[in-house]
Amino acid sequence: MERLSAAFLIAAALIPLSRSAFAADESCAPQQLVGTTVRTWPAADADQGAAADEAHFYAVDNSVIAKHDRRTGALVRRWSGENAGLVRHINSCYHESGLLYCANSNYPQTPMGSSIEIFDADTLEPVASHSFGLTEEGSLTWFDRTAEGWIAGFTHYGKPGGLPYKDNRYSNVVAFDAGWRRNGGWLYPAAILDRMAPYGASGGAVGPDGHLYVLGHDLPEMYVLAKPKMGPALVHIATIAIEAEGQAFSWSDDAKERRIFAISRRGEKEVLEIEIPPLAEICQASAIARFSR
Repeated sequence: MERLSAAFLIAAALIPLSRSAFAADESCAPQQLVGTTVRTWPAADADQGAAADEAHFYAVDNSVIAKHDRRTGALVRRWSGENAGLVRHINSCYHESGLLYCANSNYPQTPMGSSIEIFDADTLEPVASHSFGLTEEGSLTWFDRTAEGWIAGFTHYGKPGGLPYKDNRYSNVVAFDAGWRRNGGWLYPAAILDRMAPYGASGGAVGPDGHLYVLGHDLPEMYVLAKPKMGPALVHIATIAIEAEGQAFSWSDDAKERRIFAISRRGEKEVLEIEIPPLAEICQASAIARFSR
């Protein structure tokens, strides 16, 4: 009888605690925001993602990079690799200091292999390559530079092109030092992987505010993820409705702007310039940190 009473008291004490925790989670739900499309350009090669510099935007499609004039939309130059050749699946690119840094993989082949391909942004000629070889982390879809080195997104697929023993829940974010030695990593929040299924994050980059912004494969919504102070999973702090249906994107070269360049494939393929709204006060602030640029 004494044991039963003790167990009952413990259970009774835990009931309000669990309710309180649940209420706290509800009050700290991710912010819901809306992005504004500023400009669009038709771009026949806008199938995987987009990048931009001050004067041009770049449409990406597997083994093709097309450079366009931002003022007129006119095609300036086009690089095309051999279809399903050495560069099989360029998924994303971003511009930095006159170079295009691009994430490439052998998708949909398995075992998964990935590489980083670097192009001269003026001529679109390849200038450097870094191979990861076999990537158990998944298929490289995006990467970005940080103050400590690099951050990169790897995707597993719950469909052909994936591994039978790893679905999209195994998609993850990996931190590297400047020499591409792994020194950390995080899980994506389960709720956004459910939204992306059977794919993972097709695009990702650290924003001007130090948070990680990612797009899935086909939904018109961007997820804002924060670096956790503790634990292995990123923290979902906001969802932003946008007119780009997933895929890869890049931030504007102008650090003062909160604008991205993304794509739409609903009808005529387009590159979109989208204003991303600033976040309101973050209720999870005590539990998160920021990525350093």
